[in-house]
Amino acid sequence: MHDLFAASSETFRPIFGVGSDGPSTLPARRARRRHAQIGPARTDRLFLAVLPDSETASRIAQVARHLRIGHGLTGKPLKPEHFHVTLFHVGDGSGLPSGFAESVTERAASVVMPSFRVSFDRALSFRNGALVLSGDESVIGLEVLQQRLSDAFDGRPQPARRFTPHLTLLRDGHRIPEQPIEPISWTVREVVLVHSLLGRTTHRHLARLPLGAQPN
Repeated sequence: MHDLFAASSETFRPIFGVGSDGPSTLPARRARRRHAQIGPARTDRLFLAVLPDSETASRIAQVARHLRIGHGLTGKPLKPEHFHVTLFHVGDGSGLPSGFAESVTERAASVVMPSFRVSFDRALSFRNGALVLSGDESVIGLEVLQQRLSDAFDGRPQPARRFTPHLTLLRDGHRIPEQPIEPISWTVREVVLVHSLLGRTTHRHLARLPLGAQPN
């Protein structure tokens, strides 16, 4: 894994204080975001996510095709293997520094939570043009897991963050109103550390963290 990431830590700006001496503060995170906007072109993204199994991903792809045709959308659907629910955006940068992914994995592995069922029963468009699957009480497990991951990366418990669990199907300039769909459900058994190569439609799975496992 180290051979993939030759860039120095100065080229990658984590959103939270991974690899730092202590938990990051909100002003520090804002400063890093501002730096990222004027720094080198961002080519890499690191995030923690929940992924559907292959059978469920195929069902999601069918729903995406149905909605796309039914509403006359032209946006290209995501590849089934790229469907995911983002739980924690670690950061963006130009390359990943050596050992950084391992530090993220170690921090995420400290979170303990049992596996759980999740179900998406609605489709709607966000303001940014993303057509997504969403849910209500059926996605509470994702909210709990996201909170625990955020606490782990912040270094201490914090008030509940604003988080809307969703799974993006495609992006399109035409937005559709919320509508019910046949529920898409699966059992969440792991969290995946994903390395996205921005602009290249490539996701690399760097680590899989099973739920229910006790930290070392």
